[in-house]
Amino acid sequence: MVNLLEILKKEIVPAEGCTEPIAVAYAVSLAAELLQEEITSIQLHLSGNIIKNAMGVGIPGTGQTGLPIAAALGAVIHRSHRKLEILSGLTAEELEQANAIIGRKLLDVELKDTLEKLYIEARVSSANHQATAIISGEHTNIVLLEKDGMPVGIQKDKGDCGEDELLSPEAYAVSLEGIFEFVCNTDYSELEFLLEGARMNKAISDEGLRGDYGLQVGKKMSQRSAVNLFGNDVANSVIAATAAASDARMDGSAMPVMTTAGSGNQGIACTLPVIKLAELLGKDDEMLARAIALSNLVTVHVKHYIGRLSPLCGSGIAGGVGANSGIVYLMGGSLEQIKHGIQNTIASLSGMICDGAKSTCALKISTSTNAAIQAATLAMNNISPSDSDGVIFEKVEDTIRNMERLVQEGLAATDETILNIMLSKG
Repeated sequence: MVNLLEILKKEIVPAEGCTEPIAVAYAVSLAAELLQEEITSIQLHLSGNIIKNAMGVGIPGTGQTGLPIAAALGAVIHRSHRKLEILSGLTAEELEQANAIIGRKLLDVELKDTLEKLYIEARVSSANHQATAIISGEHTNIVLLEKDGMPVGIQKDKGDCGEDELLSPEAYAVSLEGIFEFVCNTDYSELEFLLEGARMNKAISDEGLRGDYGLQVGKKMSQRSAVNLFGNDVANSVIAATAAASDARMDGSAMPVMTTAGSGNQGIACTLPVIKLAELLGKDDEMLARAIALSNLVTVHVKHYIGRLSPLCGSGIAGGVGANSGIVYLMGGSLEQIKHGIQNTIASLSGMICDGAKSTCALKISTSTNAAIQAATLAMNNISPSDSDGVIFEKVEDTIRNMERLVQEGLAATDETILNIMLSKG
């Protein structure tokens, strides 16, 4: 029996900063903590997707971007127990120490020849010892931890159901009918914890609307001016609030985000449209919690087929599909209309590629949020594409599964091409 509540608690966890470079910092910290000596070198062997998603993103509290500062911080911050919140509480002294590591050129980064999209191998050396930490498959899933070639026991938190506890693939293949039944019938008290994530993501959205982060996509959409062609209607308020959170997060805001399926931007993309629309429609906390449960579970369901890291934009496609489902639910839509909405959203967004984590993620998220709203409007009018249209099949589950085929067959070389283009900038 699939436990959807367990999936929600596993896949919705807080993180400070973009999860790929933060996972690198986490891996380096795991290894560095074993040495207890001055570090003489840090060797990173990373999958292409990790490099792609860590190259251009802001690292919280540093004013810097990319892998070097993330890895160096991992070497000096011995707080691996904080996992994806490892940079929380970063001090000026720690930042100075990390910059000294960069200045001494102790870091070496190599591309790992691996089929695993999410792979981080951190080898940290001191004068007398070497420690290695390997994370694979998911952002906190430690598959190896050793010192001087000898395995070191990995401590698990008692009762922990966080991301490092892997579930079977079958757990993610649940039907939309099963998800909808769970959302409608689960006791509200079991879902109330989701409201904490809503408050967290709303806070960084408000910060993005106030500050001058990144491309200021959300802020400029929300401001009334002669150069703003967007109105102050419901749709644009929802889009602006969602994009603003990504603006802040990608530009290195130190505020935490509640992630979905290993990604803060996915958490933003699938929850903030629901949070903002519920606010504008005056929905109560129970309705909001159920809508967030639906948006998250649908996002996780789609990500199961797209992959943890992918040449397709998970925040745009999976997050957009999830947001659409939550929007339709808030509007009083039926299961059939939710299916219509998913078909409409995939028809609109299926080709959106991922070219790394960076400021323009806010543009993609604004595009996907707009598509989700458009798709929901059509769905509530009982309109959806037919199975003669592109990648759309009659059954919505088949359409979702087509995303896996698109990734594995159609886009097999896309990640490599994107990474080569990014690296060619010098």
